Amino acid sequence: MRRPGCTIIGTVVAKPDKRDELAKVLAAQVEPTRAEPGCINYDFHCDKQNPNVFVFYENFVDQAALDEHLKKPHLKPLMSRLEELVAEPIVIRHLEMLSDLR
Repeated sequence: MRRPGCTIIGTVVAKPDKRDELAKVLAAQVEPTRAEPGCINYDFHCDKQNPNVFVFYENFVDQAALDEHLKKPHLKPLMSRLEELVAEPIVIRHLEMLSDLR
């Protein structure tokens, strides 16, 4: 596949006193997500200017693969604790990749 069918950037902002705990919850999602059959890549980042901001860059083969990802049990530790850990609503930007993957 030269281009993924579904690309998103997800931004999660931690409550300052919950930053380290949220980082662990988010980091635990990486390997199980990368093992999903529809995942092309799933990369976890931290903003260098604001360490409470985490960003995921994700490529899936298609929207159906992303939809399946969102149902996976490894997302429950985050989704069940949003009010406790997150300072603002999660932002998900859907993108169309215009270049080919390397």
